[in-house]
Amino acid sequence: MPVVVVTDSSSRLPRSVTEHYRIRQVPLHVNVEGSDYREGVDDIPDDVVSTPGVTTSGANPNELSEVFSAALDDSEGHGVVAVHMSRRLSGTWSSARMAAEKFSGQVRVVDSRSVGLAVGFTAIAAAQAAAGGADRDRVYESAIRQAATVDSLLCVQQLDNLRHSGRISAAGKLFGSALSIKPILHMVDGTLQLKERHRTFSKALDKMVDAAVESAGGRAVTVGIQHCQSPDVAEELRATVNGRLRVVTSELTVDLGPILGSHVGPGAVGVVIAAHLDPIEGIEPAEGF
Repeated sequence: MPVVVVTDSSSRLPRSVTEHYRIRQVPLHVNVEGSDYREGVDDIPDDVVSTPGVTTSGANPNELSEVFSAALDDSEGHGVVAVHMSRRLSGTWSSARMAAEKFSGQVRVVDSRSVGLAVGFTAIAAAQAAAGGADRDRVYESAIRQAATVDSLLCVQQLDNLRHSGRISAAGKLFGSALSIKPILHMVDGTLQLKERHRTFSKALDKMVDAAVESAGGRAVTVGIQHCQSPDVAEELRATVNGRLRVVTSELTVDLGPILGSHVGPGAVGVVIAAHLDPIEGIEPAEGF
């Protein structure tokens, strides 16, 4: 078996895709009223994204070490490349670096500098390189290139979750206004930052689509649509974005899930634009529309 790719559940990759590329996903954790749940493993209450007091945490070194060990065995000595969410948003990357020290350089860890499907697309870039016969270092380089070029945008319906999460920079600019604003957020060097703010959600969506089209720049791109419990809005967004782009090689629509959803709140929707990916295999119709 070639180099094995590991990621975490923040990547939001559906099972059909991870199984096709043999990507291993380590669950992140959400704590609800003293109960610890593993994302993608345990049944997590649907209302967790709007429940006050919910906290989240990354994978710990022991959990990551177990997955790395099994992945390394399956790679038959070819090695492991682990792609995780931004180290500026989670401790998972640091835990992965700590766990990787046990494996004498056979596990390389990538800071995706992002979250959500941007992490997933970076993991897929690595897995596609591995499937093509690339060695561990070349797989690592493919992931680094994808992480440096993927663009992630997000519109948020309400601000309470962001206010409590502390995951956005320049929070004073965002929350200091008494106006009811609808922000467009984007990832910049591993942090979630305010790009624009608008009076209405529809205006914010229109401007996010414009930004996604500008990011694509007429290239062939992979499109990701991600949402928090808003499948209808996500489908409308998907159709609008695809109608504006020149060439879409693959598309994938996913729910942000309980971990990310608890930070951005119900109704959030986003677009991820990635170049440098081959058409994604393993997507089922319900996932790619």
